[in-house]
Amino acid sequence: MKFHVPTLDEFESAQKAFEANEPRDLFYRTASELVDLALRHATRLSVPEALAVLLQTWNKAFYRYKKFDSQHFADIKHLLDRHHQRLATLRLRSIESLEDEEQVTIGQIFRDFEEVLGPVGAAKCLHLMAPKFFPLWDRAIAEAYGHPLSKRGENFGTYFRFMEVAREQVKILGGEQAIGRNPLKALDEYNYCKHTKQWI
Repeated sequence: MKFHVPTLDEFESAQKAFEANEPRDLFYRTASELVDLALRHATRLSVPEALAVLLQTWNKAFYRYKKFDSQHFADIKHLLDRHHQRLATLRLRSIESLEDEEQVTIGQIFRDFEEVLGPVGAAKCLHLMAPKFFPLWDRAIAEAYGHPLSKRGENFGTYFRFMEVAREQVKILGGEQAIGRNPLKALDEYNYCKHTKQWI
């Protein structure tokens, strides 16, 4: 499995480009904090409401063809209820702890979320629920890594392979201690700036 491992200097360049050109990062930071507060019952907002902040800003393309109505909201809530225990455990883990034997269980979680949110929305939602375990992607990033997305419901194996690549990238770079912040957020900024926007 061949893949590029960005340098720490490339991460720094990507972070500067991302901050200069992508104002929507505010919604990521807001949604991340709201999810944390909702999980701790420290806000009146529910976890699905907190997730909606990111889904309706970072995943707008998906909602051109699908309404974010009460049924969609109920579907998200059902997903979170169904996988609550597993997601609570994964929230405490890093991508470096991913085991190859977890493909079936992780694949099932991703497949369920993908059926409701599409492959890009599923990754975004799962990342907010376990931000150091589930990497972010979009169609351009997946294609750049040699994993072009298929139709909804068929990308769970592709996403797991993307997770394996992210795990090795983070390990080679030295993890959060070397990177100085959430490695998966740093990696996403690099991928987004390089492959989605060509800012670097």
